[in-house]
Amino acid sequence: MTRWKRRSDRSGRAPLRSPGRPPVAGRNELRRFWAAIASGLSSEDAAASANVPQAVGARWFRKAGGMPPAMFGPSAKPHSGRYLSFAEREEIALLRAQGCTVQEVARRIGRAASTISRELRRNAATRNGGLEYRASTAQWHAERSARRPKQAKLVLNAALQAYVQDRLAGLVEAPSGVPVPGPSVSWKGRRHGPRQDRRWARAWSPEQIARRLPVDFPDDITMRISHEAIYQALFVQGRGALRRELTACLRTGRVLRMPRARTRRRGKNFVSSEIMISQRPVEVADRAVPGHWEGDLILGLGSSAIGTLVERKTRFTMLLHLPRMIGHGKEARIKNGPALAGHGTEAVCEAITRTITTLPEQLRRSLTWDQGAEMAQHARLKIDAGLQVYFCDPQCS
Repeated sequence: MTRWKRRSDRSGRAPLRSPGRPPVAGRNELRRFWAAIASGLSSEDAAASANVPQAVGARWFRKAGGMPPAMFGPSAKPHSGRYLSFAEREEIALLRAQGCTVQEVARRIGRAASTISRELRRNAATRNGGLEYRASTAQWHAERSARRPKQAKLVLNAALQAYVQDRLAGLVEAPSGVPVPGPSVSWKGRRHGPRQDRRWARAWSPEQIARRLPVDFPDDITMRISHEAIYQALFVQGRGALRRELTACLRTGRVLRMPRARTRRRGKNFVSSEIMISQRPVEVADRAVPGHWEGDLILGLGSSAIGTLVERKTRFTMLLHLPRMIGHGKEARIKNGPALAGHGTEAVCEAITRTITTLPEQLRRSLTWDQGAEMAQHARLKIDAGLQVYFCDPQCS
């Protein structure tokens, strides 16, 4: 005959090594957070919409690698009504605190008495040796018990892991020991993201690896993996299949996946609808009145640049001298500081003001430019040179 030493032993739950405490947010907060991320909000704004601290939202995003868990993805099924919800667990806790019996609790919330009995036994708080039912702790235990962790394919298959890892790092050798060069990748001039001496130019992309596997192993079905699984193994910290530093070998060099909705919302914050090309006066379009200019920036070798100003009626052209700034090539550029190459926003605005002010005021009516970052301080031109600046539509010359 079994004798129970503690009431907590009756829960039937395996002892927890280090239970810690329930998290600061539940499933509903996580669902709202990832829905806000999918809409394009930043981690901080998404955390505010889910009523959790901003540091918590940033930690969620970083831990998940920028990818929502499967249960919060757009294709995830809604939570089944078969299981108790957090609201029902709160109702159970309130009724039990009022001294209601199990049958009374089951009748009030519309559940079977056996369901309530199992809930009170399995998901109760047991840290003090008793069986105290609290809704937050019960929800935490229920979510922990519902997890079905599945190991990644790269963890279970060592040969596949070594194949993927070597080609991601650009370290491919033939059986004879002769190194095999990776695919030829041209330099695209992307400046964002960390890189380690252009390792990525010698590395294989996840898409190339996934398509090469059927060629190298036509008869081995176990040597198959999708490029999405490789990306997830790189970005999600908890998977532990691939080394995190291999993200430096990716084309973008990102260590987190960036939601597409967030990239679509990126834009030039200095461009508003009031100064778009569609708002220009009619006299600008028919070229009847002089004084309306169109400008552009021409980049040359070594990041050299020259600016152009073309008057729409007479086609009179003026060139903007954009010399290198002091310290170019000798000093490290200061973060958020001026572009030492000479074609940053400060240098371009000063060159336009210096050149255009040599003309009479009647010939300084408006200026149309593309949405380049060099015109971030276009408001200065209206003050210093009396030019009203308009911007072209995106991806339109």
